[in-house]
Amino acid sequence: MERSHYVAVVTFVLLFLLRHLLMRRRKQQRLPPGPRFAFPVLGHLPLLKKPLQTSLADLVARYGPVVHLRFASRDAVVIGSAEVAKECFSGDRDIALANRPHFPSVREVSFDYSVPTVANYGAHWRTMRRVATVHLLSAHRVNIMSDNVIARELRAMVRRLALAASRGAASRIELKGRLFELSHSVLMEIIAQTRNTYSNDADEDMSKEAREMKDIVEEIVPLVGVANLWDYIPLLRWLDVYGVKRKLTDAVTRRNAFIYTMINAERQKQKQVERKDGEVDANDSDEKKSMIGVMLSLQKTEPAVYTDTFIAALVFNLLGAGTETTSTTTEWAMALLLNHPDVLKKAQEEIDAHVGGSRLLDKNDLPHLPYLHCIINETLRLYPAAPMLLPHESSTDCKIHGYDVPAGSMVLVNAYAIHRDPSIWEEPEVFRPERFEHGGAEGKFMMPFGMGRRKCPGENLAMRTVGLVLGVLLQCFEWSKVGDGEVDMTTVSGTIMFKAVPLEALCKPRANMSAVIQKA
Repeated sequence: MERSHYVAVVTFVLLFLLRHLLMRRRKQQRLPPGPRFAFPVLGHLPLLKKPLQTSLADLVARYGPVVHLRFASRDAVVIGSAEVAKECFSGDRDIALANRPHFPSVREVSFDYSVPTVANYGAHWRTMRRVATVHLLSAHRVNIMSDNVIARELRAMVRRLALAASRGAASRIELKGRLFELSHSVLMEIIAQTRNTYSNDADEDMSKEAREMKDIVEEIVPLVGVANLWDYIPLLRWLDVYGVKRKLTDAVTRRNAFIYTMINAERQKQKQVERKDGEVDANDSDEKKSMIGVMLSLQKTEPAVYTDTFIAALVFNLLGAGTETTSTTTEWAMALLLNHPDVLKKAQEEIDAHVGGSRLLDKNDLPHLPYLHCIINETLRLYPAAPMLLPHESSTDCKIHGYDVPAGSMVLVNAYAIHRDPSIWEEPEVFRPERFEHGGAEGKFMMPFGMGRRKCPGENLAMRTVGLVLGVLLQCFEWSKVGDGEVDMTTVSGTIMFKAVPLEALCKPRANMSAVIQKA
């Protein structure tokens, strides 16, 4: 027998024995229930329909609160009840499920899986989370941002909307784009001070840099995600059937050049403010710096930790995660209000009673607007920005709800289904902000920002931004639907739950706010 034939036979025997051992081990495990039939190679992937959150909710309704699926060669476990979700993210099990599945399409986009949202649980992730929490997302920083950056961008948005309706009649406004621009401009100025550093025109809707980064993010987002077949089937990657690899490479090359240009520009800016003896002016505090500026200061003390790649990864992650979630939540809230004009009117009456028509609503007003908060909470219940949260991965064999979950399994938590559980919520499909009034929903489980160690650290900034944007929109303008029909509430499948049809509405300045709008 030739050597090559011998190697082939030995390899076949070893693979057969390995498969036999794995199948034997699997039979000894008590896996969660799930569909018996699985397609060759693809597993249960062909059984999933769009949108993914409703398809998986149907499986939970059929098989129970924990469902086992196979996505090609990868085990997946779907969590569909509040009780099991709480079990997953408490105690030692929270640590066991703190990793993220690493999809091939995400490698380049995430700087080799180093961004906070996809990095595995460990020292690197803890450092990144600490930097984001302390230097960008702390309560103190959020207060400063509310008074400066967010307030300034809100005034600019009010001016533009008023200009669109300057002829006195209600104007047709595409809200999705305007909300995205506001959220993106806020984050770009916080991260890199783009409007102050690169743009001299404060009346522009977005700085040139913010617009370029927006285009790059919109190119990348559709190419990655948990439901991308390219990630599960190697042959599709090797052949690049859908051109995903080529498109990702092009977008990431543009992205990297852009971010590193921002980093270098901030580095040059810091050099200009340093004194001749090498010391930085004491008046140049972290509060006055952009986030990149703060991290470059940290780089001087620990260059091995705060590398340019570290900074770039954190910058892109915050932009990608922060912009879409806040703008999408506000868009869903406005869509719900347009379909429920009585709720919209009640919110405006609350704002008028507390704030009046002599000034714009600000952060200090938010604690005194409980009904506005009820609207936001009900929006997050019905339309959580990340309906399946971000996927987790088990780092070790563990048990969930009494079932065995093998190491390396992807764990998907269906927040969308949990928020609409009829055993918890009365008439769960109905938009009713009053259910949150006077502590009425106290003790009822929601997780729009996740939970456990991997919970989103940006909850405070997101809630503040959505509250201010939604409050100012309702305070300054009258809103109505385009046409006689209901606003289309169809969702699309993806990591973020977008509206299938971007929101358009008729907008007209409110009479009692005309003087304030003119001064904005």
